[in-house]
Amino acid sequence: MASSSGPLNEELQCSICLDVFNDPVTTPCGHNFCRTCLNKCWKTNPGCFCPICNEKFSKRPHLKINTTLREVVQHFKEKPELGTPEVFCDICDERKQKALKSCLMCQSSYCETHLKPHHRVPRLKKHTLINAVENLENYICQKHERPLELFCIDDQTCVCLSCTEGDHRNHSTVPIEEESQEKKNQIVKTQTYLQQMIQDRMKKIQEIQRSVELRKKEKSTSVELFTDLRRSFERCQSELLDKMEKQQKSTEKQAKDLIKELQQEISELKRRQTELEQLSQTGDDLQILQMYSSICTSIQTKNWKEISTDFNTNACTLNKALIQLKEFKIVHKKLGQTVLKMMQQYAVDVTLDPDTAYPELILSKDGKQVRHGNIKQSLPNYPKRFDSCLDILGKEAFSSGKFYFEVQVKGKAEWDLGVVRESINRKGKVRLSPEDGCWTLVLRNENQYKACENPCVSLSQKETIEKVGVFVDYEEGLVSFYDVESSSHIYSFTGQSFNDKLYPFLSPCYNDEGKNSSPLIISPVISNK
Repeated sequence: MASSSGPLNEELQCSICLDVFNDPVTTPCGHNFCRTCLNKCWKTNPGCFCPICNEKFSKRPHLKINTTLREVVQHFKEKPELGTPEVFCDICDERKQKALKSCLMCQSSYCETHLKPHHRVPRLKKHTLINAVENLENYICQKHERPLELFCIDDQTCVCLSCTEGDHRNHSTVPIEEESQEKKNQIVKTQTYLQQMIQDRMKKIQEIQRSVELRKKEKSTSVELFTDLRRSFERCQSELLDKMEKQQKSTEKQAKDLIKELQQEISELKRRQTELEQLSQTGDDLQILQMYSSICTSIQTKNWKEISTDFNTNACTLNKALIQLKEFKIVHKKLGQTVLKMMQQYAVDVTLDPDTAYPELILSKDGKQVRHGNIKQSLPNYPKRFDSCLDILGKEAFSSGKFYFEVQVKGKAEWDLGVVRESINRKGKVRLSPEDGCWTLVLRNENQYKACENPCVSLSQKETIEKVGVFVDYEEGLVSFYDVESSSHIYSFTGQSFNDKLYPFLSPCYNDEGKNSSPLIISPVISNK
């Protein structure tokens, strides 16, 4: 067992090796062990289980060092020893023996042999003996040179009997031993209280760690679900297009064969028609009679009235596939609505900051709308104001957690929006890229949507976006954009590292002689049903 002792010893002790923790790890059930001890236990015993509560684990947990518990253990190991130093007998001449008691009256310490007179001589029996201590003068009243035997509760100091007849005459006093025991009891209570506080905080750390792990699992499951759904949708589209392509080729071949057959019959009929025309114009009666039978014999042709030229069989199959695809799209849209509703739970109230606005921008009184006004206003050149680009930031900054806001972009031909870090360049040109602290989506030429990565990523957006939802998860390093009206995902910046405050960012771009005069509007978030 480690030499350190005290009430915390048991709590910082591994139940396997019965020693103070070494590289402590925590099992999923919340119990702590030395990493080496637990690994040996699992290696020598079949299956994985907790040695304390016997909870079984389906698979071997990945053990990480409990850094907080390790620091507590290290502090406990390093705390100074409070043991009593050795005191030697003041009477021994040659080899000094260890003192057993100290006499406050004689102001000397005695070994067992030299202490005997104090047990035998009546006069010495009246002396006050205490456990052997150094610095006996600290136990003597400096004013009266008498032993400090009492404790003054009023002044919280040690006093002698003479003190109680003078300055401490009317004060409450108790024997030093009694007050010392009371203080020891208080120390134990305090240590117990501190021990409980440490345990509570360690449990809270474990709860937080388990919550984080659970969140990771939920996120992983959600990502897998959405990925599988997206792949299924893409696979369904691909299979449908492949089926349509094959059926179209089959239809074209069938039509081509029918047309070829019809053209052959038309050629035969035209040939017979020519022969009949020539025969009708001849004046040779004998020739007419001889040729009539061969020419006027009926031609074997199909009854084309019974041949359908409506390829409904293929169309029916395609219609079924289209219905399935439509149903899949409905499910996909419903899932998109569910995801968007989750994002909208983190909605924040964004108000635009006029002190950051480029001087040509015009804000509404409520700070919710911004548009380009052509005329450059005379405004104070604050350090946080953009002086070269048509940009503006929200007043609110975010440095943790999740947040979401929506911007109406209806009727605009160009715009920029997203989030930027606080340290973004305000003076001069602003480069819209994550490397420069900008996570933005832009529209150009009415229908060209781009995510401002480095280089930019063009987005195949078939429908015009009227309202954009912006979601940020600070800790996850995620910035996502959604088409609010269709409840569909547009683009996400993932795996980012945020270490600065983030602000909502908008740019209505130039009004282009009225072609892009509509404002960008911070919209109230209304959860989709």
